[in-house]
Amino acid sequence: MKSIDHRIGPVLCVVGARPNYMKMAPLLRAFAAQAGMPPALLVHTGQHYDFALNDKLFVDLELPAPDVNLEVGSASHAVQTAEVMKRFEPVVDAQQPSCVVVVGDVNSTLACSLVAAKKLVPVVHVEAGLRSFDRTMPEEINRVLTDQISDLLYTTERDAHDNLAKEGIASERIHFVGNLMIDSLFAALPKAVAPEETMRREGADPAWVREGARYGVVTLHRPSNVDEPATLAQVLAILREVAESVPLVWPMHPRTRVNIDRFGLAHLLQGARIACLPPQGYLEMVGLMKRAALVLTDSGGVQEETTALGVPCLTMRENTERPITATHGTNTLVGRDAALIRTCVQDILANGGKRGRMPEGWDGRAAERIAAHLANWLARRVGAPAAS
Repeated sequence: MKSIDHRIGPVLCVVGARPNYMKMAPLLRAFAAQAGMPPALLVHTGQHYDFALNDKLFVDLELPAPDVNLEVGSASHAVQTAEVMKRFEPVVDAQQPSCVVVVGDVNSTLACSLVAAKKLVPVVHVEAGLRSFDRTMPEEINRVLTDQISDLLYTTERDAHDNLAKEGIASERIHFVGNLMIDSLFAALPKAVAPEETMRREGADPAWVREGARYGVVTLHRPSNVDEPATLAQVLAILREVAESVPLVWPMHPRTRVNIDRFGLAHLLQGARIACLPPQGYLEMVGLMKRAALVLTDSGGVQEETTALGVPCLTMRENTERPITATHGTNTLVGRDAALIRTCVQDILANGGKRGRMPEGWDGRAAERIAAHLANWLARRVGAPAAS
């Protein structure tokens, strides 16, 4: 096969789902400010298409409108991955990019990486090397495979380097840069929407989040917690018990809300001190989390955000691909262990709970480091002077 010169074209930056947006927003700003950087084009695969999970986040994060929208929509993992590949390939052919930048671990991440690698276009994976060591998670498969075919792997924590080395990835391809999620979080804090305002807009009881009142925040969406009737009923029973000690605000993911209704479990929320809200924008979520007494979640990004905010986080999973949030941060893995959750909640309310420290490189400047390194890497490929 004839090699194509992809060295001097634009940088294709791929997003597909909510967690990608928080990572790509600061990266695009840093690329635009970096001397010697080729122009960046934003490709949205359309993996998430709900307004609250998509358009509003673009506004909150000041993300530019996508240059290309593949409009893939929802489907099974196999169909969605295949459809992204099918629609992304003509974009690569037309743009002849210098590299393809992917973030995180969603289906779009793997799909676009596969297309680029087979077209001999360098793949740059941001947030590489994270491992839950749980191959039942689709995201774990996406992470492992994307890392194997990436030319540059930017990491958020040092442990990721050990994971990659064990998988045979050469150290010169791996670069520690810090955490883009924290770049977006720090940028959002001055603009965060007050919890009272969010509750007022949604017609919920503002007394639950009035100044000085304690409340918890819930975010749950993973199949392991919400896709089976018995499991989801167990989760709702746990939340109902927690709400007896501290009221909860729950911006509910669409799949979770659909499953509660489909399984006939809505009665488990009746009378509980749980304010069930529609999905919220990024600025609303940051406002809710920063004032919360605790957060119950199964989200990887929320584990990172609560560590940076210093808010105790109880992760309702048996594992995490972000262990630094537990070893350095405020995160505790609790699964669906009702007794353990009860103990942790009591400790948080009585003593403030787990106190963490800010991990290395979580300083709001990860995007700058990536942009500087990538500009120089691309310049070396064409023999141009290094970017300043």
